[in-house]
Amino acid sequence: MADFDVMVVGAGVVGLAIAQRLAVAGRSVLVLEQEAWIGQHASSRNSEVIHAGLYYPPGSLKARLCRQGRELLYRWCAQHQVPHRPLGKLLVATSMEELPALAALRANAAANGVELQPLDASQIYRLEPQLQAVAGLLSPTTGIIDSHALMQSFEAMLLRHGGQLALRTRVERVDREQGLLRVHGSSAGETFELRCRYLINAGGLFAQQLASRVEGYNAASIPSLHYCQGRYYSYAGRSPFRHLIYPMPEPGTAGLGIHATLDLGGQLRFGPDVHYTEALDYRIDEHLAGRFARAIQRYWPGCQPERLVPGYTGVRAKLSGPGEAAADFQLQGPAEHGVPGLISLFGIESPGLTASLALGEEVATLLDKL
Repeated sequence: MADFDVMVVGAGVVGLAIAQRLAVAGRSVLVLEQEAWIGQHASSRNSEVIHAGLYYPPGSLKARLCRQGRELLYRWCAQHQVPHRPLGKLLVATSMEELPALAALRANAAANGVELQPLDASQIYRLEPQLQAVAGLLSPTTGIIDSHALMQSFEAMLLRHGGQLALRTRVERVDREQGLLRVHGSSAGETFELRCRYLINAGGLFAQQLASRVEGYNAASIPSLHYCQGRYYSYAGRSPFRHLIYPMPEPGTAGLGIHATLDLGGQLRFGPDVHYTEALDYRIDEHLAGRFARAIQRYWPGCQPERLVPGYTGVRAKLSGPGEAAADFQLQGPAEHGVPGLISLFGIESPGLTASLALGEEVATLLDKL
């Protein structure tokens, strides 16, 4: 007999979105989280941007789930009083040489069903006088959000519908037993063993690690994990911008350039950059201010390097390495890995926060078919 219908491993924004969706549907749900608090990794170390879906290859999971998730997220925020603001985003070309990249970005967005408003230099100046740009695009559906409040709202919905959350709980291994999955681990220092009908691996940076501990999981189906740091610098003083500012993506990298974002308190910050590392490392290099300033001054000449202050570092769970094309989200069911009742999510980096509710819907649909 199963102790729970569904167990979700990972209490980041995606794991919690999935868990509350399944609990609302009437399933008995337990969420297991190894840290002392929810969302301690990528979910709380990002730009807190609600993305429109401009950059992703048409037809990809990232493109579809970002677009769906954006609409679901704005609706959720309005219904559950989650702080957010649809500021809009300006994508800017700082030279004539960048105009082809701007045009390609507009075409890609259109293929994804996202309309952007073209702007000339005078229109950009009226919107953001301190920007230096020859042309740009306005994305009116891009916004910012309080990611912590969002996760708390997911947790509240989970608990309201009878779901449970166990913190400081680590899964050591998963066995198969008479049509069920038996989960072994430790919780607050005490060992446990629980059975479930379905298991959702939403471990984020630890998803590959968990998959390797599941009996019968096809090892060949576990994708490689590449740790990729994204470092952020805050800017001391009042922000000159009312919109998010994104330069053209950096050629030959998986990054979108050192862009300018705002939090809901109006604090200006820059990042993330792209820095692959061999280990999970949240330290920030305090000597990057000069490099950040040079990148920023291409579109904001008024940036003063001495006002750049080390902020924080996030780590992306990338499935692509340096110099490789960005990989899509992976959602694996029994057909891919060979374990009945198990769904694994790999490579849920940006736009994972925006797509979180859509990922919840996607997993619920997959689960109904198992």
